Amino acid sequence: MTTRLADIAAHAGVSEATVSRVLNARPGVSAATRQAVLTALDVLGYERPARLRQQRAGLIGLIVPELSNPIFPAFAEIIEGALVPHGYAAVLCTLMPGGMREDDYIELLLERGVAGIIFVSGMHADARADHARYVRLIESGLPIVMINGFRAEISAPHISNDDVASLEMAVDHLAALGHRRIGLAVGQDRFVPSIRKTEGFRRGLARHLGMDAPDELIVNTLFTVEGGQAAARVLLGRGCTAICCGSDIMAIGAIRAARQLGLRVPEDVSIVGFDDSPLTPYLDPPLTTIRQPVREMSLAAVNTLLEEISGAKGPRTELLYRPELVMRNSTAPAAIPATT
Repeated sequence: MTTRLADIAAHAGVSEATVSRVLNARPGVSAATRQAVLTALDVLGYERPARLRQQRAGLIGLIVPELSNPIFPAFAEIIEGALVPHGYAAVLCTLMPGGMREDDYIELLLERGVAGIIFVSGMHADARADHARYVRLIESGLPIVMINGFRAEISAPHISNDDVASLEMAVDHLAALGHRRIGLAVGQDRFVPSIRKTEGFRRGLARHLGMDAPDELIVNTLFTVEGGQAAARVLLGRGCTAICCGSDIMAIGAIRAARQLGLRVPEDVSIVGFDDSPLTPYLDPPLTTIRQPVREMSLAAVNTLLEEISGAKGPRTELLYRPELVMRNSTAPAAIPATT
């Protein structure tokens, strides 16, 4: 394939003369500009000149759950973009039912000689899963960083959203609107985020309503639209006027369940999501939700991993990020019961 300087220059946002200097390994080009040109070469499918092949970007493994939940593509996009200026490219591995297992992806990444791996809500977030796979990686000297799902027995940097504070915020908001019968639709209780969200929910009810949350107000299900719908039907049947959900897509299911029962959102039922994924402002109604600081967490994970790769060993603790309540139109004051 003939290399067209104009195509590369347009993609990299530089002049043809700059592209020529990079391809001929001439001085006078910044590291960032040089990397932009090399990335353009790779993206456009051109073969790098032999003198530049040793400068090919290193590889970083990025393991995420299914991409049907928009919060995970959001993490992936920011992480991938943050790696490029440092000369690294992400190898995206997606976990999904019936697909490759995390252990299989790890072996594949090791065969490709990755410099490190970032795990986003991987098997480490399963409190019942064997953590030996991570111990082996750490003992081999491979830098790894975990996002969401702290496991004290894994001696690696952890970056997490404060899930306890998140659900306390949600309950605070609903209690301030006068709701007293508040339910929680959350994922399976084997996962660290679900465990922590449940703890925050219980704390919020204890502080505002002076009560321990009865088990009937908590429904563990799948982190899916269908899971949220099924959980909401149960909670609405138990008299809840408001529901906190473990994810935005679960909240979509909760809204669907309310409407199937002839209830209006938010006039009859208030719904709070979790994540503030890109779709939430465009739902009907726009969703009140808890925003994970995805950008800040992603950049912290990349910076931490790069420090580990450079030999600067970081603290083996959990870095917690503070969430934010985003109020939109799916929550409203509790309806006043009709008097006879």
